[in-house]
Amino acid sequence: MDKQYILEEIRRTTIENDGKPLGHRKFENETGIKYHDWLGKYWARWGDALKEAGFTPNKLTSAFTEDFILEKLCGLIRELGYFPSAADRRLKRNKDKTFPADGVFERIGNQRTLKLKVVSYCKQRGIEDVIKLFQIPESGEEKKKINTTIEIVGTVYLIKSGKFYKIGRTNSLGRREYEISLQLPEKEKLIHSIKTDDPVGIEKYWHDRFDKFRANGEWFSLTLEEVNAFKRRKFM
Repeated sequence: MDKQYILEEIRRTTIENDGKPLGHRKFENETGIKYHDWLGKYWARWGDALKEAGFTPNKLTSAFTEDFILEKLCGLIRELGYFPSAADRRLKRNKDKTFPADGVFERIGNQRTLKLKVVSYCKQRGIEDVIKLFQIPESGEEKKKINTTIEIVGTVYLIKSGKFYKIGRTNSLGRREYEISLQLPEKEKLIHSIKTDDPVGIEKYWHDRFDKFRANGEWFSLTLEEVNAFKRRKFM
């Protein structure tokens, strides 16, 4: 059992449990990951696993105030020089455990809502440098245009052809399936699709996560464990 997979399952189940980490018995029931898969192999106790995943046992991650979350987001904007995608936030979280988990941001809202809240937060405090790093139109008509753009939802999909799996992205899943079917010698099968407002970032997230299983380009030789991990996500 891969250590990184266990950590990602801890983060996923914690988010789904309103920010409260599960006990190891409930975690086993939810994921099928048994205590002997990690005990004495990666960690001496369950609390150590939770800490490495970025959580304090029995402490709600939702206890972060909105001001604290927006302050952290402003810091990341300064660091990157642009408004971070969900994938950027996850990467920051992996490097800095004091940065809120992605589920904390999701409870505030989507990318559009986060942008507007950051603008409001910065204007109230006179933080002009952060706002200048990403454009927020002033007129109602321009706001309407950018809101429409931000809310376009794409899809990151997993299809199987023969023994290999392809991870790709599209704004029109049915059309993309048809286009791929014309290129393949064997009939492809759609395994699962994830809706997202950041198709580029989420596609990269799964490509990086499954990199060691890469066969060629966007094609991977995945085990059932990796396929099930992808299938658990409905939106990212």
